[in-house]
Amino acid sequence: MELFDALILGIVEGITEFLPVSSTGHLILASSLLGIEQTDVHKTFEVVIQLGSILAVIFAFKDKIFHSLELWKRLIVGFIPTAVLGLTLYKIIKSLFAPETVAYMLVIGGVIFILVELFYKEKEHHIGSVEQISYKQAFLIGLFQSMAMVPGTSRSGATIIGGILIGLKRKTATEFSFLLAVPTMLAATAYDILKHHSEFDFSQAQALGVGFVTAFIVALAIIKWFLSFVKKHSFIPFGIYRIVVGLIFLGVVL
Repeated sequence: MELFDALILGIVEGITEFLPVSSTGHLILASSLLGIEQTDVHKTFEVVIQLGSILAVIFAFKDKIFHSLELWKRLIVGFIPTAVLGLTLYKIIKSLFAPETVAYMLVIGGVIFILVELFYKEKEHHIGSVEQISYKQAFLIGLFQSMAMVPGTSRSGATIIGGILIGLKRKTATEFSFLLAVPTMLAATAYDILKHHSEFDFSQAQALGVGFVTAFIVALAIIKWFLSFVKKHSFIPFGIYRIVVGLIFLGVVL
């Protein structure tokens, strides 16, 4: 992989990891446009550079992450469904990493986003902070997150929608989605590195470093912007965006 390609993919990852548009899906589509084959090594590259985005979350939420044991208990509970299903269905999930799957899931997810937002009305009694989330709610959000193992679904999109449907305010659901990414993506990255570490050479390590650093810088800016965005806006624009991009790839590229 050329360093320029790694830079582009790092930017794509940083922008899309925490927006409800599917970072994995956009990485697959961007790789397709760049002419990069979806080999096992490249799939691992796509997972590992996500760690740069996760470090951006740790940096942005360092006070909560390093000073709240109760929050971590809820994050672990939320992580369990994805951990169990991910280990059980690893090979099946990896086989789904294709532009066609991404395009269809972008459209389907976009429709779901729009429908949920059209009927959702935020109430005063809805949960307004991540510290108030119960273990049951954390587990249910984790179940929604596990659906995002299908590329194109969007991990952040699934968890945000899940949080909204079970009674969280939009901003709270978004924050918990960001935080739940920490144990989820750390585990996914470690697992893929363990399985494919012998397949990397020095040139791939350089590309990985470029993608990693780029994703961190871009994701940090996106996190701050997105938290401000959700205070005043719905997710309907993202639903429309998903549908448009999915249809473009279905009709033009695929």
